[in-house]
Amino acid sequence: MTRTRGRIAALLGAVAVAVGTTLATPAAGFAATAAAGPAGAGGGGITGRAPCRDAPEFVCGTLAVPLDHGGRTPGTLDLAVAMTGNAHAPKGDLLFLTGGPGQPGVPTIERMASRLEPVLKDYRLVMFDQRGTGRGALRCPGLQEDMGSSDLALPRKQSIADCAAALGPDARFYSTADTVADIDLLRRALGDHRLTLDGVSYGTFVAERYALAHPGHVARLVLDSVAPPQGFDPLDLAALPATARVLRDACLATGCTTDPAEDLAATVHRYGNGAQILSALTGYEFIDPDYGAVPEILHEAAAGRPAKLQDFFDLVHREVDAAPAEELSQGLHSATLCADSRFPWGTTDTPVADRAAALERTRQRLTPEQTWPYDAATATGIGSLLVCLDWPREQVPPAPSEHRKLPDVPVLLLGGDRDISTPYEVLQQVAGMAHDPQIVIVPGAAHSVQNRAANPAGRQAVYDFLLK
Repeated sequence: MTRTRGRIAALLGAVAVAVGTTLATPAAGFAATAAAGPAGAGGGGITGRAPCRDAPEFVCGTLAVPLDHGGRTPGTLDLAVAMTGNAHAPKGDLLFLTGGPGQPGVPTIERMASRLEPVLKDYRLVMFDQRGTGRGALRCPGLQEDMGSSDLALPRKQSIADCAAALGPDARFYSTADTVADIDLLRRALGDHRLTLDGVSYGTFVAERYALAHPGHVARLVLDSVAPPQGFDPLDLAALPATARVLRDACLATGCTTDPAEDLAATVHRYGNGAQILSALTGYEFIDPDYGAVPEILHEAAAGRPAKLQDFFDLVHREVDAAPAEELSQGLHSATLCADSRFPWGTTDTPVADRAAALERTRQRLTPEQTWPYDAATATGIGSLLVCLDWPREQVPPAPSEHRKLPDVPVLLLGGDRDISTPYEVLQQVAGMAHDPQIVIVPGAAHSVQNRAANPAGRQAVYDFLLK
């Protein structure tokens, strides 16, 4: 470790982070892989059921689904599925949906079963590796190296081009609409009329899209760290101003004596590195939801001493963002977001040559009120946005109307007041789409409340909601 890294380690304290640790894997042969087959093939039952290789208390198997649910392109995908053994649980199946897009489900069933243990007498927990994740991950080595597990890290143009070329025209079969169709085949394979869905981060988006597409097949919804069903905002205009609130609240709680929001604004103005700071902060919230080292780092950078800020970037990239495709596939992440999202230039069906000018027009229209303590260049310089700026043109699935409401079923919306990635301002917007939502904001919690919050209030709210 260099002397500068030693200073940052002393400032931040010992850090031991396990991101996407594999806790259970299916037995050999349960990987998600593409296989040749007739158009429309797949969609049968869950085959090869057996104890999971590394966690035999759970049952693993494979669900075959069509590569193309429209039936025009041949091929199938084998998706790994894992579940608890209580097949006849009185409240049916609880499908937990992981985040990303790009995270698998099967490797984390042991962890999620421990988090949800109080409800598992009433529910069978089911998890699956969404298409393009886990052992069937879409692999883009350059993009994986550049971005790891980050949504926001800045990729090289060559990495984007190489990824798009590697995935080819089949990239269009990895949208959320395809995953929603997979879930309905999974529901039928499980023998369910209705599913209870518990999603975190991108998993909330999948759960909402499933509920809108199949309202009669949803019993309850738990939405943790909520994304809107219309899609992620590629400019992140909720997270930008929310950063000031989060950092000031954390500063107040920890007794810091500076104004981290003002220092952040001064740092962005001085160095023009807002997108890099936003990426680092959204990663660092997994290490420390109090952002304890951040005010000092920003204060020094604002004063023209950026050494600790650079060490901070290095730390987050090394300890949080670095991840192999099996833990979070950046190939899948890119294919899905580029298919799902609505950008300043429209959709990915817009000619590539027309996109940069549209993005620049948007940058010029953004106001300080929309972006402070960052700037307009931050909003238009986010990594996932830049991936899709250069992504090849393709047809994209239609998005639901922003005026559609979620089905009239019980909905719990869960968030942390220290979450920058999906700030609770977004949660409150989505609550307006539910008929009678229950809202729980957990003090001191950052992203992924059920998994990571020290405060147990969020998990208890989930137990109470599911056991009603």
